[in-house]
Amino acid sequence: MSKRAFLFPGQGSQYVGMAKDIFEISQIARNKVKKAEDILGFNISEVMFNGPKEKLQQTEITQPAIFLHSTIILDLLTSLDADALAGHSLGEYTALVAGEVLPFENTLVLVKNRGDAMAKAGEVQKGTMAAIIGLNAETINDICNEISDGTKVVQCANYNSPGQIVISGNVESVKNAMDISKERGAKIIKELNVSGAFHSPLMNGAVNRLQDTLTSLEFNDSKISIYTNVNARPIKDSNEIKSMLLKQLSSPVRWEETIRNMRNDGIEEFIEIGPGKVLQGLVKRIDRSAKYWGIDKYSDFVN
Repeated sequence: MSKRAFLFPGQGSQYVGMAKDIFEISQIARNKVKKAEDILGFNISEVMFNGPKEKLQQTEITQPAIFLHSTIILDLLTSLDADALAGHSLGEYTALVAGEVLPFENTLVLVKNRGDAMAKAGEVQKGTMAAIIGLNAETINDICNEISDGTKVVQCANYNSPGQIVISGNVESVKNAMDISKERGAKIIKELNVSGAFHSPLMNGAVNRLQDTLTSLEFNDSKISIYTNVNARPIKDSNEIKSMLLKQLSSPVRWEETIRNMRNDGIEEFIEIGPGKVLQGLVKRIDRSAKYWGIDKYSDFVN
């Protein structure tokens, strides 16, 4: 039997109408949504199902929405087991539930506080992010290093796949890096619609706020290895998981390295659990010989 990994998407995978079809069919999903709304204190399903898109894109709403969608699927996915877990940024929190590190309720509180902390950090220190396609990591790192000094911040935030890297930092520095990347041959450069410089030192304020919540929660060791964003290596130890979650906010997401390490460790099949197909596309670009598919809508359970 081939070894399988569950992959959980992060911010950017949301869309208006997410999880609506599952909610309409499944009582388990309806119960989960009610529980989530009791914890969050607002009607998140209304925004998930009907928008508007601009509201769904707000970090403090996007993050619990994607987490809720993915965990609903996990509840219904009783016929498949995973040998490994990985989540892209926010998706790492869904991996905590899949690995039984934390129960859903506690993790949702953590996700809510993370989204609030990141949104607040983005207000205090204005920043942005941009995707750069067509340059290698070494070239983009060099560009970031040329620009960065004590006051100017820009760094690689997501090493997504070969030739697809996201940079993050203060607005002026990111725009400067975008211009230089164009001069050096980047094929596509696109500023992202985000509320802050995620996975950069400008998120240090969010780290401090999230630490209090993390300290208050009792983590279990994971029952399944979680390949973390920070070092792309599998871990199970509860204290190490806590440490990595804090570092993750200001450190790059090493996604390409994560998938390659999973492949080297014998993972043959990757299943994306949650909204969209972003991670499936990245797996395809990283290793075309890997098997991949996803579960987003109710119809995906029967196909």
